[in-house]
Amino acid sequence: MKAAGAGRGPGEPAEGAPPTGTAEQAEAGGTESFDPVAAHPEVAELDYEQARDELADVVKRLEAGGLSLEESLALWERGEALATVCERHLAGAQERVDQALQSVQEDEPE
Repeated sequence: MKAAGAGRGPGEPAEGAPPTGTAEQAEAGGTESFDPVAAHPEVAELDYEQARDELADVVKRLEAGGLSLEESLALWERGEALATVCERHLAGAQERVDQALQSVQEDEPE
């Protein structure tokens, strides 16, 4: 799993990511995409630093190995939710910076 925003756009799966959707959706023949934050609503309340730190822990645990397939998949899905939360915070911060810059540019005499 890559760190949040590393070489991918918001909502795009990480390189090598499993297909979107849950195992239950696949078994039921569902084609709806997997919404990682909806699957882990508790992460939506985290601020950027909390989500980033937890994501780093998830990556370390996955890289260390020794987990069952189910544990790995559950951890991967949580990591995707955390990465999505981080990306949303970063997008919000970028929007604030863009608005501030636009405001300064509008206030400058020509």
